[in-house]
Amino acid sequence: MRVLVRRCWGPPLAHGAGRGRPSPQWRALARLGWEDSRVREKPPWRVLFFGTDQFAREALRALHAARENQEEELIDKLEVVTLPSLSPRGLPVKQYAVQSQLPIYEWPDVGSGEYDVGVVASFGRLLSEALILKFPYGILNVHPSCLPRWRGPAPVIHTVLHGDTVTGVTIMQIRPKRFDVGPILKQETIPVPPKSTAKELEAVLSRLGANMLISVLKNLPESLSNGRQQPTEGATYAPKISAGTSCVKWEEQTSEQIFRLYRAIGNIIPLQTLWMGNTIKLLDLVEVNSSVLADPKLTGQALIPGSLIYHKQSQILLVYCKDSWIGVRSVMLKKRLTATDFYNGYLHPWYQKNSQAQPSQCRFQTLRLPTKKKQNKTVTM
Repeated sequence: MRVLVRRCWGPPLAHGAGRGRPSPQWRALARLGWEDSRVREKPPWRVLFFGTDQFAREALRALHAARENQEEELIDKLEVVTLPSLSPRGLPVKQYAVQSQLPIYEWPDVGSGEYDVGVVASFGRLLSEALILKFPYGILNVHPSCLPRWRGPAPVIHTVLHGDTVTGVTIMQIRPKRFDVGPILKQETIPVPPKSTAKELEAVLSRLGANMLISVLKNLPESLSNGRQQPTEGATYAPKISAGTSCVKWEEQTSEQIFRLYRAIGNIIPLQTLWMGNTIKLLDLVEVNSSVLADPKLTGQALIPGSLIYHKQSQILLVYCKDSWIGVRSVMLKKRLTATDFYNGYLHPWYQKNSQAQPSQCRFQTLRLPTKKKQNKTVTM
């Protein structure tokens, strides 16, 4: 089937005279710059999905379930575009597509089929205007934040890292050349569960986003015609996390900030610090209870950030930061060590050699990683 391709955004086009009163769905298409009798005005839709990770996998799962639901007739055709991966099994989206026997393309290959609408979730690539124009209804993006807050590739991480108490999911329409700036079709908010990790929060948002996506697709023309522009105020950016982010700054960061950092990125990049010239990774952080904080060892001396004490009763390493203490149950130094292993193998021998030393002399120090020069990369199709 051939369709007339026109711009998926811009001012409304006048509907030709003598054709009768257009339906609400048709008026929505006209607002998008489409005017062809062969464009579908209602489901079932032909969908091309772009995605990579677990968040995107949940959206794909919902689309696949909708396609398999013969009674509802929401999705007629479903194909998948994902990114190359070093893993033989591929990324989570590819794994699900293979398991479900869905056609798969590897970026920048997007196939040559005809579709009504594209859907993007955690894809991380700018889509060209030429690609967007292939879809009569444009391309939708399932984004795990309340746009315009946390535009960019790592919104869930930054939500946790900055201690946001409210987050949500936004279904928006893609615009070329810029990430996450298109009109909002649907947005829902939820409270951030206290002390949740980014991984836990992402799982909650993935289910919310999948349900919202299906809701939008059920009333796609109306959703597009009722889209609203993002507000200009309140925009923040959520850049990718680098290895340097994982370096704990003992002199600058409070205990609350360090715990947020741990909950935000600990499952991706372990927090890092420096001990006696060696890089050490902090694997399991815990809050320190009030009974431990009352120990005279902690209150009876002047301490500086990074000071390190082994608390035998609770079997944790206590590290002093800008304002208080954090607890560490295990570390990585050549191999994984419990706090007790680290004390017996490293701390205790050091104190035996330096019997007059103060805890402030045996401390963690901020690890300074060399900065890499930024390289400008352009992806073209």
